[in-house]
Amino acid sequence: MMAGERNPASCYLDERTFRLCCQLFLQHSETIQDGWSWEQIKGTDEGFMKKTVLMPVKPSFLHKQHECSMQDENMVTDDVQANVEDETAGVQAVCEIHAVLRYEYHVLYSCSYQIPVLYFRASTLDGRPLSLEEVWSNVHPNYRQRLQQGPWDTLTQQEHPLLGQPFFMLHPCRTEEFMKPALDLAQAENKRMNYVVTWLSVVGPVVRLDVPLSYSTEVSAPD
Repeated sequence: MMAGERNPASCYLDERTFRLCCQLFLQHSETIQDGWSWEQIKGTDEGFMKKTVLMPVKPSFLHKQHECSMQDENMVTDDVQANVEDETAGVQAVCEIHAVLRYEYHVLYSCSYQIPVLYFRASTLDGRPLSLEEVWSNVHPNYRQRLQQGPWDTLTQQEHPLLGQPFFMLHPCRTEEFMKPALDLAQAENKRMNYVVTWLSVVGPVVRLDVPLSYSTEVSAPD
């Protein structure tokens, strides 16, 4: 390497740095009261950042999913079918007022990829888990086409590595493609960039997780 040249910024981070980035992230979250917390796994030193969001959706979203499930039940009698139609109308009326989904987001460290990974699960307020199709339909339209074409952020269902429960995740295999330019720019401008903040600001909005701008301006890299 020639004199004056810098080592290229690494797109990976160790678990200790991840934890320190999360600590700074959570300190700011406490300041602005936006609901993030650290969830420790009992009896281990493992943990993750967690946030739960109640997300309003168009009333037609829940009603449409209800209609789809009702269409599959085509073995009912005419009398029962009439009752079902009445109930469907009632569900639609309720959805007009209570069209809300519950999203639970987890930020974990992946030892395999040496980067953070975003896991989440979604359900209706009565506890019914959303299917993969329903989650896809709720992905922001600006991102949906790219998700379907690009393998780095393909939306899949996986077992949560710490909880052993089914979760959705954004696959991290091409995180380097968007993190490297950001890291190189920060290095060139001598800015101390918090990896978790920058990463989550990119991947979060894909699944309707917003990260306030104040994180980027107020949360720096760990010492």
